[in-house]
Amino acid sequence: MKLSVIGCGYVGLVSGVCFADAGHDVTCIDNNPEKINALNNNKIPIYEPGLKELLSKNSIKFTLNIGKEIENSDIVLIAVGTPTSNSGEADLSQIYQCAEEISNFINPGTLVLVKSTVPVGTCDEIEKIIKEKSTISDFSVVSNPEFLREGNAIHDFVNPDRIVVGLEDDDKKDIVLDLYSKIVSKDKILFTARRSSELIKYASNSMLAMRIIFINEIADLCEKIGADVTDIAKGIGLDQRIGPHFLEPGPGFGGSCFPKDARALIESGKKYDAPQSLLESVIVGNEKRKRNISKKVLEKLDTKLEKEVGILGVTFKAETDDIREAPSLILIPDLIKKGLNLSIYDPKGKSEASTLIDNVTWKNSAYEVAENSNCIIILTEWQEFKDLDLEKLRNLMKRPLIYDFRNIFDPDSMKKLGFEYFSIGRG
Repeated sequence: MKLSVIGCGYVGLVSGVCFADAGHDVTCIDNNPEKINALNNNKIPIYEPGLKELLSKNSIKFTLNIGKEIENSDIVLIAVGTPTSNSGEADLSQIYQCAEEISNFINPGTLVLVKSTVPVGTCDEIEKIIKEKSTISDFSVVSNPEFLREGNAIHDFVNPDRIVVGLEDDDKKDIVLDLYSKIVSKDKILFTARRSSELIKYASNSMLAMRIIFINEIADLCEKIGADVTDIAKGIGLDQRIGPHFLEPGPGFGGSCFPKDARALIESGKKYDAPQSLLESVIVGNEKRKRNISKKVLEKLDTKLEKEVGILGVTFKAETDDIREAPSLILIPDLIKKGLNLSIYDPKGKSEASTLIDNVTWKNSAYEVAENSNCIIILTEWQEFKDLDLEKLRNLMKRPLIYDFRNIFDPDSMKKLGFEYFSIGRG
């Protein structure tokens, strides 16, 4: 099948490369000349494990020419951004611009597949725009949200828990089945109404966000009463009704999905007079969580005498260069305001983070960060940090104080090595 992907961001690139690997004829389209030029030279604008290798083994066209490609496509996939607007709602300007451009070139029988995360009713509006601006009526707009975890996107695409497809034309099911035939079996494809599909994506991410805040608040209680959140998470995770996933405490959630999608769902609730009060408290709790991590650090430091602080990790999670709404973006300015000198290392996040974070010193390794530091703060759970030579790390530090906001080390072992070690929810 001939497939055009509009948008060469995270979702568009991963989807395009994986569909090409499944045997489809894929063209990826973007309006950024620099990005297209880079991709045509096999340079990936994002870090995602396995993506560059998969791209190099498949023939994919990258172009600025949207018209020609849409005219020759069986499926047009929309994968542009839907960032949070100032009001908290999803900004759909790029989505609707795509709809207008598609309307100029669409052919009869074309399937418009919406991968972007969009509020309920967006696909209805896309269909309306195309019908109003095109003479073509024989087309279908289908909701097909992605459920990709940054850092695991390739695996998630080819090994999905489910594929959600929202459509109004049952006769288009065969096209979707053909599209995914070499990726998943039919029984993994859930067909729903279009609006249901749109809501499933928001509801899924919001549910996961709630789990994260829940275990974080349980961790706070554990610290007060002397319990171990690791045991708590294991104990409740063994309940088959709950399961073990997303029960790891941390400094608060960030990234491109959870905060944005939770806010968008809250705004949808307001629009349709169905308040999402639980989710509203999740957003408040998450922001409070990020603010409180600096307070924890400052409790143990004499900021007049102990000014050298190291930070390991700025991305919102490991295996990505994404720093959107990462806890580091709140912690670092807070510490700078207290007059601390910050040395930072992240395996992949420097390029993006350095455009947003000023007045810090970037280092090339965790050991460089440790040299003469009064404290090290671990914000991201990179495997590289888990594999550190801890004795070497301790010997490089002026004061062996570590705040581990990802619980990557064992408290007893760290104390035996001579560290002042503080983690989350472990007594």
